[in-house]
Amino acid sequence: MDNLVNILYIIAFSMFIYGLMGLTGPKTAVRGNWIAAVGMALAVVATLIAVRDTGNWIIIAAGLIVGVVLGVPPAKFTKMTEMPQLVAAFNGVGGGTVALIAWAEFLDTSGFSNFKHGEEPTVHIVIGSLFAAIIGSISFWGSLIAFGKLQEILPGRPIGLGRLQQPLNLLLVIGAIAASVVIGISAADGGASGWVMVAVLVLAGVLGLMVVLPIGGADMPVVISLLNALTGLSAAAAGLALNNTAMIVAGMIVGASGTILTNLMAKAMNRSIPAIVAGGFGGGGTAPGASGDGEVKTAKATSAADAAVQMAYANQVIVVPGYGMAVAQAQHAVKEMAELLEAKGVEVKYAIHPVAGRMPGHMNVLLAEAEVSYDAMKEMDDINGEFGRTDVALVIGANDVTNPAAREDASSPIYGMPVLNVDKAKSVIVLKRSMNSGFAGIDNPLFYADTTSMLFGDAKKSVSAVTEELKAL
Repeated sequence: MDNLVNILYIIAFSMFIYGLMGLTGPKTAVRGNWIAAVGMALAVVATLIAVRDTGNWIIIAAGLIVGVVLGVPPAKFTKMTEMPQLVAAFNGVGGGTVALIAWAEFLDTSGFSNFKHGEEPTVHIVIGSLFAAIIGSISFWGSLIAFGKLQEILPGRPIGLGRLQQPLNLLLVIGAIAASVVIGISAADGGASGWVMVAVLVLAGVLGLMVVLPIGGADMPVVISLLNALTGLSAAAAGLALNNTAMIVAGMIVGASGTILTNLMAKAMNRSIPAIVAGGFGGGGTAPGASGDGEVKTAKATSAADAAVQMAYANQVIVVPGYGMAVAQAQHAVKEMAELLEAKGVEVKYAIHPVAGRMPGHMNVLLAEAEVSYDAMKEMDDINGEFGRTDVALVIGANDVTNPAAREDASSPIYGMPVLNVDKAKSVIVLKRSMNSGFAGIDNPLFYADTTSMLFGDAKKSVSAVTEELKAL
């Protein structure tokens, strides 16, 4: 039976890897997701076989039922606009689970002092469990804050203690490590008190809160990716402590892929990961319409009819989607409008910024849901050179990722961040509800440019109005 368990684990993590390979493109993503899901089902079956002699089948079955009841409805009914929140919540659950596993292992072995079947508290078991407890707890509580900011339960702006923030974080790190050292030393001498393990979990949890609270909304996509990587690493550490091959491999896959993605997104924002974790960015820009010297700027409004005429007689239109498109669920309306333009001989492309939206790949997912061709979606580096040859750039709810201040204003908080060169297009039409700043809280000079006109209102209604005008032309 032990051989069967190992074989099932090998098949399971092989399916994890193969399924992850399928996520590299929209055409294979659904299949890859199903393959990985089947792999996880096999891993669960293998685990049930491995614990067949524990006599806790009722508790295990109850846990499975609770997991299904809590997991399926959100995944099935959550709107695409709320997917970042769901990702943050699910990631937090994973980190919290790992922390609880580490705590259970501590309690089951009397503070790592005695193990079943006469096993000694080896270094990899103790260190693996403590690492899982600290990182899992950080990920759980940090993900809760990320969820709260994305759901707007908490303010998107940085919430911190100023100069006291980093010293406090350092003290929390030292405290968690010190408590872990006490547990490790005590493992060979009768075991540590349960309260010391509680202290590790609490200190790490407070650290998770204090690290994410000062991070502004503009950095949330990177934070989600970073927390996901931490959850993977904590799961791998727990797998090492439990001698569970599937957990080790799955955790390393999540940790490695999350680390790579976090690094890529940080580069896309021209910000280092330590600078992001240090917090303090987002939510403190100038008031909309006011320049640094107090000059009041005005934006030029347009109508759906004028926008339709501009695009109908263009050679190329580049659509720049942002969170406003997600909120309005306008992706299907955008696809219909694009089909009408293409029928009139207009070439339509989509410019995707790496951190547009509230999570990695947010815009790609929305457009793929509307069956927009993957070939029409262009990454920032591939599309930026084309804006100068573009007749109309249609910006739908994007703000920070189109802000030319990132290139031109050294005093701007986002200076140096790579952005889409929307302002280089011959004309720009921006769809927004109002002149409010984006998630970073920074005003966008693009909105006041001579070549820019604003079409105010709900993005879906505005795009639908433009579509009706196109039909009449």
